Amino acid sequence: MQKQKLTAEQALQKARHYCAYQERSHFEVKEKLYSFGLFKTEVEQLLSNLIEEDYLNEERFTKQFASGKFRLKQWGKIKIEHELKQKKVSSYNIKKTLKEIDEDEYLKVLQNLTQKKWSSLKAEQYLNRITKTTNYLLQKGYEYALINNAIKQLRNK
Repeated sequence: MQKQKLTAEQALQKARHYCAYQERSHFEVKEKLYSFGLFKTEVEQLLSNLIEEDYLNEERFTKQFASGKFRLKQWGKIKIEHELKQKKVSSYNIKKTLKEIDEDEYLKVLQNLTQKKWSSLKAEQYLNRITKTTNYLLQKGYEYALINNAIKQLRNK
C-alpha cells in the first residue's frame, strides 16, 4: 500500500514541525520531503522556503551536532567529521565547526577516556592493554597521535 501524496503546503507544515523539533541537515529534510511523495521541483522550493524561514540552517545544525556528540557521547573529531559527511554537510562547515571544539577540553576528555579504559583492563597483559585502549579510542574517533600521547602520559605516571 502506497502512502498518499501530500500537497506542497501539507508537506511544508510537516517539514516545519520536523525542523522545529530538532536541528536537521539539508539532506535529512530533503529525504523526508521525498518520502511525502513530492517531486524534485517541489522539494527544492520547500527547502528554500525552510531556509528563508530559518527552520533550516546548515551551520547551526553542524555546530549543534558536533557539540552534542562531543559533550554527550565523547566522540573524537574523526568520528564527528565522518558522521557529518554522511549527512552531506559541506566541508567548509565541517572544518569550521571542528576548529571551534576547545583543544584543551578535547585533550582532557581524551585523557579521561584513556584513564577509564586503561583502568578497566587491569587484568590484561601490558601490550593487550595498550592495544585495547588504542582500539577503543580509535573507535571513538580520536586521532592516533593524540591517543599515543595520552597512553604515554598514563604509563609515565
